Amino acid sequence: MRIPVSWLGEYAALPEDVTVERLDQALVDAGLEVEEVHDLREQVEGPLVVGKVASVEELTEFKKPIRHCHVEVGEDEPRSIICGATNFAEGDLVAVALPGAVLPGGFAIGSRKTYGRLSDGMICSARELGVSDDHEGIMVLTEGTVGADARPAVGLDDVVFELAITPDMGYCFSIRGVAREVAHRLGTAFTDPAGKAAEPAATAKEPHPIRVDTDGCTRFTLRAVRGVDANAPAPEWMARRLTHAGMRPLGLAVDVTNYLMLELGHPLHAFDLDRLEGGLVVRRAAAAEKLTTLDGVERTLDAEDMVICDDTGPISLAGVMGGQTSEVGPGTGNVLVEAAHWDPVSIARTSRRHKLTSEAAKRYERGADPALSLIAAQRAADLLVEYGGGTLADEVADIDRRRPVEPIELPVGLPSATVGVEYDRGTVVAMLEAAGCAVEGGAERLTVTPATWRPDLTDPADLVEEVARLDGYARIPSSIPRALAGTGLTASQRRRRRVARALADHGYVETYTFPFVGRERFDELGYAEKDERRDAVAVLNPLDEAAPLLRTSVLASLVGAVRTNLARGVRDLAVFEEGLVFRPPEGWAERPVVDLPVARRPDDASIAEAVRRLPEQPRHVAAMLCGRAEPDGVDGSGRAVDWADAIEAAETVAEAAGASLAVVQGESAPWHPGRCAELTVDERVVGHAGELHPEVCEALGLPKRTAAMELDLSAIPLPETAAAPVISHYPATLIDVALVVSESVPAGEVEGALREGAGALLESLRLFDVYRDAKLGADRKSLAFKLELRAADRTLTNEEGVAVRDGAVAVAAERFGATLRE
Repeated sequence: MRIPVSWLGEYAALPEDVTVERLDQALVDAGLEVEEVHDLREQVEGPLVVGKVASVEELTEFKKPIRHCHVEVGEDEPRSIICGATNFAEGDLVAVALPGAVLPGGFAIGSRKTYGRLSDGMICSARELGVSDDHEGIMVLTEGTVGADARPAVGLDDVVFELAITPDMGYCFSIRGVAREVAHRLGTAFTDPAGKAAEPAATAKEPHPIRVDTDGCTRFTLRAVRGVDANAPAPEWMARRLTHAGMRPLGLAVDVTNYLMLELGHPLHAFDLDRLEGGLVVRRAAAAEKLTTLDGVERTLDAEDMVICDDTGPISLAGVMGGQTSEVGPGTGNVLVEAAHWDPVSIARTSRRHKLTSEAAKRYERGADPALSLIAAQRAADLLVEYGGGTLADEVADIDRRRPVEPIELPVGLPSATVGVEYDRGTVVAMLEAAGCAVEGGAERLTVTPATWRPDLTDPADLVEEVARLDGYARIPSSIPRALAGTGLTASQRRRRRVARALADHGYVETYTFPFVGRERFDELGYAEKDERRDAVAVLNPLDEAAPLLRTSVLASLVGAVRTNLARGVRDLAVFEEGLVFRPPEGWAERPVVDLPVARRPDDASIAEAVRRLPEQPRHVAAMLCGRAEPDGVDGSGRAVDWADAIEAAETVAEAAGASLAVVQGESAPWHPGRCAELTVDERVVGHAGELHPEVCEALGLPKRTAAMELDLSAIPLPETAAAPVISHYPATLIDVALVVSESVPAGEVEGALREGAGALLESLRLFDVYRDAKLGADRKSLAFKLELRAADRTLTNEEGVAVRDGAVAVAAERFGATLRE
């Protein structure tokens, strides 16, 4: 919202010595966000004067119109100036930039010879001065003294504040609202622009037949002006204010409605009365009805949209934008002015549904003042008659279905108790009255009726906020709240931190991705048609229409981060993410949707039913690797990432989580069926790791041999409190064991059998060699393990070491038919 200070000062009595800085501070103190301040007085540097065209000579020897002008600028002799515009004549007053002036964009004006004549200055258009976008001709002035500063005459004597209006201050989407706030902050008088017109009484006969068939319209008013020049240019003062506010003057009827919308905050619409066929009907649209709006787009309407119709069908998308069939055009002579009040929620949904953000919709969805509908329509009709001629019809239509504003009970001490600043009763009443409220009540309790232009005031807490804001946030002392002693991190939170820290210590970079994916991601990951991971929860209002589903695996969204880095030239990657996945529980689709109230606390049964509708949200951790695990260097060539790195990442997670991970051959999308490990804890599958399937890499645009792992962290039980380790100062006994087993027996299972058989004296066990040879037999392999044995209270004898080894080998032999290699 752009606010010219000259317009603001018409309704807020600004002190004569008020500065731009003081106004800026007043706006900020009122809770408004000042995005930018445009000081138009500094837009043109150097001499810019009012000139009078003394003579015009047409130069016909050139292909385009060129005029040699002599312009009086208050000097002894007229200035010689070359100009290409033809919309001015001898005797016209114009704005002249003299040599030494600098126009917007750094365009310096000098004296030079062009087209065989001296051009000693420049006659300016509105766009060249930065006043508007109009560049169709020279800016011809209606008044001014020759040789005087032209800035006041062209509108360059103003300051424009550009404000970002927050949703809770929708009433400040108008000069009226901002002026009220500034006047309160500066302690000066406020004049309500709504008082410029008296509200007429509705007549039995309407200016045009009208029927309202929807509860989404609480007020609908009409005034008619006949015999008006609807396309006459707006008066200069109005056009200038519209331009400063960021709007382009288009013609009297449209300019008047835009002007009053900016001034009062109440949108209006002008219909060409002669183009209407039959009476008007306000209703909800029929599904799939069509309407071509003023922007030339044919829109398919929704049953929730509100429309204004005549006998031909919808002619306006109510509260958002009018239609082409009834717009004011070049031949318009009779104008029907409409002012209405619409349900804010319906307007907001319509605006978003059609991706149509208009100035009217911005104001209606924040809550326009329903008390102004007829006043705004009357003001518009009066301005049309004053500047466009014509006759104002006597008939007045006013369908009024407003409900009285509900009063709010406010304990006098609530603002003090809430804010922590002592507000006496007089201050509370004064601040609420400054907010437009009517206040009644005694010393302990007030009955507050908000103004019609403050639909945001619905609760005692809203009134407390108004007291604090209008009395001044600066009065509220800054103090740091005392932190209460907490219980520290939970066991689950501590484990999550250990896992993230462990992966980071191993060279992985943590990333966070949005948990939203598209359904095509399941195809790219190679999920089977019956895979339960395809059963995803859809979001009703997704941030991205291309990704409306909640992820069922972390890899589904983590791959997006990998692809982004690859696209930016990063080739060697090791990233991980820890986060929630979302899976609908069994029978989830059949469970009823629970509509929880917002005005009060839902009952326990409703809350329990709503919780049952929530998807299951286990916590997963996933990692992806591609490129080189060890870079090439002067010491030799490095190595590429392979499936073993993904398994190592999973083992790192399990160790940090305090769990023992079993690794066996597995098969699961999106992994390569021959290079996939199934990861189990306590015989429960908790994840997979390995190399991604080549087709998955190709579908996702990933490098070949990309590796990945994903673990269900929620499925790993939290470890019990660990006992302090017993550290022995006795030497270890080292024994190597080479066992011959079938090729199909996993080394991890053999290791588990050895650990079980070795017992408590085993301190560590490590596989250090795998050997295959025809001498071992067909489909046989040798697995060599290093056992490290140690006792806490003695040095082990050789006999004890051999006994431990034999016990370990016996379990492996019984379970897998393992034999000692000779």
